[in-house]
Amino acid sequence: MNLHPEPLTAEAFAPFGDVLDTTGDHRLINAGLCRRHHDRATLDFGPEPGRAGISIFRAAPRALPYTFDLIERHPEGSQAFLPMTADPFLVIVAPGPQAAPRAFLTNGAQGINLHRGTWHGVLTPLAAPGLFAVVDRIGPTPNLEEYRYAQPWTVLAP
Repeated sequence: MNLHPEPLTAEAFAPFGDVLDTTGDHRLINAGLCRRHHDRATLDFGPEPGRAGISIFRAAPRALPYTFDLIERHPEGSQAFLPMTADPFLVIVAPGPQAAPRAFLTNGAQGINLHRGTWHGVLTPLAAPGLFAVVDRIGPTPNLEEYRYAQPWTVLAP
């Protein structure tokens, strides 16, 4: 069961979340020295009690081809991944556990925001140090569901 990674575009990724990048409309701020690409994601922290939190993740780098059998989702909040280095990373998403997943490859200048409840693979950087700022829901209720495929999937090199 093989997947070919697609380039990450806003249109292709729209059913799963938002692409965070510096394309499209912007306004100049800071005396014209900075472009603000405004309101790029819809953050959703679900029902109370819950709040936005920023965490730092350091994930082990992987290589393509990459084999996986685990996806997860966060039913109570969105989850944004903002790389802290300019390296591409792999994004795996699925409409549901019974559906075929899709693989996207970032271009090194993109982050993502997964919609609340989106099934996705684990954080998969393709270079060290695998450092990300993550904005997601912090709260006392469970916000993680996992699913393991009966057979693994392999994402091939482009």
